Amino acid sequence: MTDKREFEIVYDTELPGTPEQVWEAVTKDTPAWMFPTDQWPAVRTVDEYPSHLVSRMDGPDGWFNQLEHVLEPLDGGRARLHYVHSGIFAENWDEQYDGASKHTAFYLHTLGQYLKHFNGRPVVFTDIQAPAASQTPDGFDRLKAALGVTGSDAGDTVELDVDGVGHLSGEVDFSNENFLGLRTADTMYRFFGRNNFGAPVGMTVHDFSGGGDTGATADAWSGFLAKVYA
Repeated sequence: MTDKREFEIVYDTELPGTPEQVWEAVTKDTPAWMFPTDQWPAVRTVDEYPSHLVSRMDGPDGWFNQLEHVLEPLDGGRARLHYVHSGIFAENWDEQYDGASKHTAFYLHTLGQYLKHFNGRPVVFTDIQAPAASQTPDGFDRLKAALGVTGSDAGDTVELDVDGVGHLSGEVDFSNENFLGLRTADTMYRFFGRNNFGAPVGMTVHDFSGGGDTGATADAWSGFLAKVYA
């Protein structure tokens, strides 16, 4: 028996960028703060630049996935975002809703970090998944301990020596029981405690250095994660 029901996730926030800059980020520059979406078969059902965007995908049996962005200019080159993610989860509704809503807060925080620190810079995006052994109740805690950020809070400055990756000097920009954000002078590292949502731990690297190599980045971090969960 499936648990097929509609859902709606609503999030309101202010962002350090104009509506035009936010629009560019959520339409063309998603690898810089989330993940690539250029292959999504989405249709823009509302396209009112730069204030109102609705993108929608439809599937069999009434399935749909829809993202709405309503943007309002604020003083100081900022924007107010009203974000609505709606659709249908076909199964495990409670678990999927919990995971999606918490990911939304982290992704939109990361959007703000991109707009403030790296807006418009070319990015090399890398997505790395930890081994299946990370899918345990303490999986994310083990990663934080291996990185040396157990107990670190948002705003803390860190100097980390990551086995097989190298030295990272930067700031913890987000930290809770499910997610961790590290920002250096030229890169954002996003860590996802998806063990709490029925999946392995994951991470993404958003490299704005101009010399990023997704293959080398994936190899280095995969090696580190393999040791963490050996």
